[in-house]
Amino acid sequence: MRAAVVRAFGGPESVEIAEVAVPEPGARQVRIKVAAGALNPVDAAVRAGVFGGARKALGLGWDVAGTVDAVGAPASWEVGDPVVALVAGVAEPLGSHAEYVVVDADAVAAAPASVDAAHAGTLPLNGLTALRALDLLDLAPGDRLLVTGAAGAVGGFAVQLAAHRGVEVTGHARAGDEELVRSLGAARFTAGEVEPGSVDAVLDAAVLGAPALAWVRDGGAFVAVRDGALPEAERGVRLATVGVRADGARLAELVLLVDEGVLTLRVAETYALEEAAKAHARLAEGGVRGRLVLVP
Repeated sequence: MRAAVVRAFGGPESVEIAEVAVPEPGARQVRIKVAAGALNPVDAAVRAGVFGGARKALGLGWDVAGTVDAVGAPASWEVGDPVVALVAGVAEPLGSHAEYVVVDADAVAAAPASVDAAHAGTLPLNGLTALRALDLLDLAPGDRLLVTGAAGAVGGFAVQLAAHRGVEVTGHARAGDEELVRSLGAARFTAGEVEPGSVDAVLDAAVLGAPALAWVRDGGAFVAVRDGALPEAERGVRLATVGVRADGARLAELVLLVDEGVLTLRVAETYALEEAAKAHARLAEGGVRGRLVLVP
């Protein structure tokens, strides 16, 4: 089968399409015939060697939408089930940017019924990250949350999820994104500075760091989305970095919200699998609103 891999760290041109063996599911695993998978900044980081790893072929792709193709006993899924899953890992020989991928059965959720595979393939990584970030912030209805990078994938999901919970959301993004961010549920919008101490919490999806921490009230909460991006603690503000892991049960919660119209799935462009390097080059250009999606 074909899979997007990187053998030597570098730029978009280092992504190649290789012929590899079709993976076999073990106990409590399923094999998914991939229909679509989003390209995310973490894939660019893996490609560039940010996470290190042995000098071997590394697979790319964390998001997958497709159909169950084979199961390892015991199995709670059946061949033909439409599903989504997170393929978590930064040093594996095979990711979701392939024709087939194997994942643990408990990483899988039934695919949204209201969208196509390309859109469904944008949900797992960023949706689960936003959900986990809100868990860490532990906000109550009426609390004031500011989301930086509110027009992005994690930020956009966080705006929608928080607003759905009754949190008062301020979206922080470029001025040209105001209409988009407000459409996601932000009660307020800003493209500039914010009054110090004016919000209960910040989800720093844009990795602004210390300047965004200043906007949090004393004793509030601040969550970063990238390791090493936490500013120095101050004023009793609770600090955390969000991590993400495969979790089919939480993913199923997000799928339900998609089908209820709470979460919007955004596809910017689709590329054939053999155009993976081209998609990486487009991601590197920046300014993408929605996800770039690879379709085998």
